[in-house]
Amino acid sequence: MASHRRPKQPNRARVSVLTMTAAAAVALTSQAAHADPQTSKKSVKEKVDKLYEDAEAATEKYNGAKEKQSKLSTEVENLQDSVARGQGDLNKMRDQLGSVATAQYRTGGIDPSLQLFLSSDPDNYLDKASAMDQLSTKQTTALKKIQAKQRSLAQQRKEASGKLKDLSSTRTALGKKKKEIQGKLSEAQTLLNSLTAKEKAKLAAKQKRADRASSDRADLGDVKPGSGRAAAALAAAKTKIGSPYVWGATGPSSFDCSGLTSWAYKQAGVSLPRTSQAQAGAGTRIASQSALKPGDLVLFYGDLHHIGLYAGNGQVLHAPKPGASVRFEAMGNMPFQYGVRVG
Repeated sequence: MASHRRPKQPNRARVSVLTMTAAAAVALTSQAAHADPQTSKKSVKEKVDKLYEDAEAATEKYNGAKEKQSKLSTEVENLQDSVARGQGDLNKMRDQLGSVATAQYRTGGIDPSLQLFLSSDPDNYLDKASAMDQLSTKQTTALKKIQAKQRSLAQQRKEASGKLKDLSSTRTALGKKKKEIQGKLSEAQTLLNSLTAKEKAKLAAKQKRADRASSDRADLGDVKPGSGRAAAALAAAKTKIGSPYVWGATGPSSFDCSGLTSWAYKQAGVSLPRTSQAQAGAGTRIASQSALKPGDLVLFYGDLHHIGLYAGNGQVLHAPKPGASVRFEAMGNMPFQYGVRVG
């Protein structure tokens, strides 16, 4: 006969532990579901700012590659034009010697020296012809010119070939850097899109206030003006306050950081290199912030990927980042490296 025992009752202590665990899980789930939106928004903003900073560093490398591409393209074009002109000159010289050979044939046969030249590579022609003792002074001069022109053309072709290879690799690097920048900006936009409409509106309003306050309330203090060109560059840059930051832009309606400084100094009659790193060597280095004068270039970050114009009283006038406009900003907001006094 089967036994009918009563089921064993759970231990009260075990029930208590299970109950507390379940309650804690519910509480944690509730906390996660109601996380502080400010914390989420702050985290997204920090990530976006870092992506923008990385994109700006990549932009300066892109600007350098683009400048190199432009320079190489011009050099290659000039070399190719020179080779074409040189080849035309060489052909004329050959035609002239051919005419001499034709005249000699009609009067009794071709001079052995010309026959040797017209049927072989003239690189070693002069040595052979000299041994034959068949050259007139006029012929010797003409043949030496041809030989020199051939060597010059060969060197130019070699140089053009090397520059074409360099141009090809530069274009490849340019494409990769452009893709990197666009990727970082796209990632930043994706993060911004993850915010609620209310959070987006708050961030946009904060950015607008920062841009507006920079021009309306920037305290530049009572500082001595810089040199005539530096003062003129700063004055030109001030007319662009409110213009948007656009990577790779050099004005006049939008700028990246080095695009603004190069544009401003161009208005003052000074040609600066395209990138912030190159502009860092465009004048006398100023190590101390206290020694800066309005219009001096100021560089930030260890790799010098950001640059602006010193405006006075610890303020820099610059094109900050995507989504922001040309504005004044406290230099203390970025890691200052040193200044540069142009000219």
